[in-house]
Amino acid sequence: MASNGDGKGRVVAAAAPGGGYGYGYGGYEGPEERKWWPWLVPTVIVACIAVFVVEMYENNCPRHGSQFGGCVAGFLRRFSFQPLRENPLLGPSSSTLQKMGALDWNKIVHQHQGWRLISCIWLHAGLIHLVVNMLSLLFIGIRLEQQFGFVRIGAIYLLSGFGGSVLSALFLQNNYISVGASGALFGLLGSMLSELLMNWTIYSNKAAAIITLLFIIALNLAIGILPHADNFAHIGGFATGFLLGFVLLARPQFGWMERHELPQTSQPPKYKEYQYVLWVVAFVLLLAGFVISLVMLFKGKNGNDGCHWCHYLNCVPTSKWKCDT
Repeated sequence: MASNGDGKGRVVAAAAPGGGYGYGYGGYEGPEERKWWPWLVPTVIVACIAVFVVEMYENNCPRHGSQFGGCVAGFLRRFSFQPLRENPLLGPSSSTLQKMGALDWNKIVHQHQGWRLISCIWLHAGLIHLVVNMLSLLFIGIRLEQQFGFVRIGAIYLLSGFGGSVLSALFLQNNYISVGASGALFGLLGSMLSELLMNWTIYSNKAAAIITLLFIIALNLAIGILPHADNFAHIGGFATGFLLGFVLLARPQFGWMERHELPQTSQPPKYKEYQYVLWVVAFVLLLAGFVISLVMLFKGKNGNDGCHWCHYLNCVPTSKWKCDT
């Protein structure tokens, strides 16, 4: 989320038929693959919880007070929350988040604090924000890590979070900050979609799979146009994860096996030609996107200056709410 300390939003996860979560909608019909023991996703969840505890320790609401009233859950003493009028997500103040590394355009551009593009991924605006994001990561990430391993899923998670931060910073209004792991979570959703497209020929129930994924993605992007949600982080993370899925999640075509398991006979190539083409195109687009975005950001460009309608991608004002709060 992005507005005076709110987080980057939340991701809605949906169960796949058969009880699983994630890319398994499509009914993979290839040979049995190695199942990885998922340890990275639980580690990330524990790390985010630990960082939130540090946030609340540094915040120390009873000591610093608030102009909006008394602290919430005062029995927690130093770990009590800011008043709900200040932070409805049950969390620290904006100044604490900024101190600990929230995304801040002025500090990134004018004070050369590029590290905030990474640190903001590990921060959360409140207990509600943390719980929703971590449950989403648990449902989406565990299944992906079991199938593709910690290296590839870890790379997608971190690079998608970074990509979401870069796009968010390009469009972040002055005096606003942004925190949260939603860009990284959207990256996992994007990689699920590209993995399905990349390995299209080895899935059954293709129509149901892609409709389900597109519905989940559209629902989450729609949530992003509500106030206090940073949809640019969602879009940037999704685009990064979508391209990374083509690069990292290709599966061997059906019928291919390790050469040491079969005699040297006529054997199909490991990957189809279209998979190689998608790999190259995605890698070039990903590299170009990062280079152009980072150059624009550190030159002090603001995306809103060149795109006067883009702010509607982040929040659509209605009679029920305003977008400048």
